[in-house]
Formats: sequence, C-alpha cells, structure tokens
Amino acid sequence: MLTTTSSQLSARRGEVIPSLHEAKAQAFLTTALPNVRYLTGFTGSNGALLLTEDRALLFTDPRYGTQAPEESDCEVKVAKGPLLKEIAKWIERLQLKSLEFEQNRISFEDYGQLKEHAKGLRLKPVNSLIETLRAVKSETEVAAIRNSVRLNSTALEESLRRFKPSMTEVDLAAEIDYRMRRLGAEEPAFETIVASGKRSALPHARPTSARIQTDELLLIDMGAIVAGYASDMTRTHAVGKLDAKRRRMYRAVLESQLAVLDAIKPGVTCASVDRVARNVLRGFGLEKLFIHSTGHGLGLEIHERPRVGRKDKTKLVTGMVITVEPGVYEKDFGGVRIEDTVVVTTDGCEVLTPTPKELLTL
Repeated sequence: MLTTTSSQLSARRGEVIPSLHEAKAQAFLTTALPNVRYLTGFTGSNGALLLTEDRALLFTDPRYGTQAPEESDCEVKVAKGPLLKEIAKWIERLQLKSLEFEQNRISFEDYGQLKEHAKGLRLKPVNSLIETLRAVKSETEVAAIRNSVRLNSTALEESLRRFKPSMTEVDLAAEIDYRMRRLGAEEPAFETIVASGKRSALPHARPTSARIQTDELLLIDMGAIVAGYASDMTRTHAVGKLDAKRRRMYRAVLESQLAVLDAIKPGVTCASVDRVARNVLRGFGLEKLFIHSTGHGLGLEIHERPRVGRKDKTKLVTGMVITVEPGVYEKDFGGVRIEDTVVVTTDGCEVLTPTPKELLTL
C-alpha cells in the first residue's frame, strides 16, 4: 500500500506557492480528483482543495466525513451542499480577492458557479500546473507503479495459462480483469483491449464476442490500478502459425521499441525519442502504418505528461515514468504493438515491465 507522508504532501503543496506569487494570486483551487489526491492524500470521489500560503482546506461531502481526516493532513471542511458553494463561503471568510484555478480541469458549469458564488473575486487561469509537477515521480510513486506493473504482468501470465483458441475476445478480456482483481488490483486502468486477426489493426479495439482466430495475430493491451497508480502494457502474440509478412511486422515493431529504449535518457526531447521509433519503421517501409505517438506518461492517471509524440519538445527528466509503445496497423490485415512501462534514470531508463517480448505462440 502506498503511504505518502504528511511531510511529502506538504512539500508538494509548497511547490504550488511560487505560482501564486507569479500570478499575484492569494489562493489556488483544484477540483480535479487526481490533483486533489496528489496534494492531500484524499482518495474519495468528491473533493476540492483551496490552498493559500498558510492554509490547506480540503472540501468534501458527508460520505467522507470520517475518511478524509484519516487520509489527509489538511483542514477538512464537510459541505452539506455543492462544494463550490461551500468553497465560496470560505473564500469570503478568508477575505480572498484573487484565485488561481485550473483552466484545463474545471468545467464551464463549475466556472460559472464559482463566478456566481464568489462575486468580486479575480479569477486567474493556470494550465496544467499540478500535472507538470506530477510528471516527475518520487521514489515512493515509482515503487507504487512498479508494483502495479508487476501485478499487471502476472495477471497476463495467469490468463494465458487458461487461454484456448476457442475463446472469444470478451472471454479473454474478462479473464484478464478477473486475474487483476484476484491479485489485488483496485480496478483495470482502462478497458482491457483484446483484438484478434484483422481487428488487431484497430489500436483501441474493444473486445467483441468474436472467437479468437488461429494463424493470426492477437493483440492484448492491459493495465491495472494498484494503490492508485496505473500500469500499461501491450503484447502481441501469435495464435498458431504466422506467415512471413506478419512475422516481419512483429520484428519491425520490436526493433523499433528496443531502439527507443536505448535512446531514452535525461535531456533528450520526447519528439526526438518519437523520431527514433519512426526511423526504424521507415527502414522496414512501415512508418506510414504507425498512426499514434510513441508513448505517454502515467501515474495517478493512465495518460499523463509528457506525451512522447512528434511535436512534444519536453525534455525527459530523471524520475519520469513513460510508456514506450510503437505499433503498426494495416487495415483488413492486422496490427502489432509492443508496450513497456519505463522510468527515466540518471543514465538511461529502467524497463519496469517484466513480461518477455519475444513473439509467443499460443
């Protein structure tokens, strides 16, 4: 179980204060649950944090009146009505005149309510402030993600022991989700992808009642949530015998993925890492079949900063946790994706995913 100490939470909140000074704002508000959890430790489904230089007020509803003080070191305010209405009362009580809010997270309705309930308050938008802080993981967070990754891999291993070619995609996806839960996952990190044959050319295919085909590719993309932190892994398998074209496609993606792993180190840009993947696939004549980015950050959410894509100039930093997942997809034929979760280290990266990448025949 991930345990974030009071001093760690306080230090995270302290990293927000320079933004207040820069924006000449008296307080910061987040209503995004992953950000609330990151800054307060609170894991409930309804919460908000109002942060000033000397106070941290966590707002929630009566369902969490006992849980919130147990999980968080903040002042807990239990609202009997809408949270924003209660927050507005405290804004007035604290005599706040200016407030930073997350423009990338707040809904238009909530923004309107904030303006209505806190009249005269100067609202100052900020974009992805907490998400930027979350991009670099602490040792505690990396440990949590490592546990999630290991559970995820074990769930796949156990599920494939029960694999039969007569299974449907839905059958196998359900088996994977069941194994995750039995091993201790809170839930899947996203809807498990199982795609057989031609459907493996759909990067985000949803499992269907179609039976898994023999002499075809089988793509499985899965992730678990453990102690609040996500994992993400894709493996593509052979069901029966594959022809030369499909085997070549697999080799191309594997070489691309391994080249990216070699290229990752602090200081390189996400765009340059993405370019490595595409250059390898170009050598196989398959670059145009690579239709998504090479990877993404993950943590409290399955998709976080940075985005390892063509245009992202973000420089990798020690402690960032990202996926590496090149893939190629040919319509009406099939697709291959190979994905690991990795952490950027001082001199390269550590692959957290233990599942082998050699083409496995089921």
